[in-house]
Amino acid sequence: MTRSSPSCGRPVCSLAPMTSRPAAVDRVEKALCDAGVTGQIRELSDSARTAKEAAAALGVEVGQIASSLVFLADSVPVMVVASGGHRVDERRLAQLLGATIGKANANDVRSATGYVIGGVSPVGLPPEMRVVVDEALAQYEVVWAAAGHTHWVFPTTFAEIVSMTGGRPAVVGG
Repeated sequence: MTRSSPSCGRPVCSLAPMTSRPAAVDRVEKALCDAGVTGQIRELSDSARTAKEAAAALGVEVGQIASSLVFLADSVPVMVVASGGHRVDERRLAQLLGATIGKANANDVRSATGYVIGGVSPVGLPPEMRVVVDEALAQYEVVWAAAGHTHWVFPTTFAEIVSMTGGRPAVVGG
């Protein structure tokens, strides 16, 4: 079962926080609204902590899940919005960014994004965060991303993710 949030008004966003949901979800909705995106945030009854869980809960292919992953590029956090259908090739990412790549831990992720692992959204990020968007997501008409919490997601497109994040499209899978 899913529950949708109210859509944001057009052309001006006038969102009233919903008391029954986490503040991080409101932050995502504001970012979506500010970007003019019309997809509505949904609450899932099942966890969407992993791409496989999210795909099962939504009834979509795992590849349609836009997983927001944080890596450290020369110790600086960078987000990779990857298709849930494959793993990020860290050697390819290192070549792409011209940096040594390391894995971010839960504290790194929270500090860099303000989100907890399992609910990391590709929107509502600090403006200085570099983002790479997996070109594999472009093959899908609709992709789904986390909306700030493990039970909240939103529909979007590859083009919208690139636009909203200022991300660099690239092949990131091995």
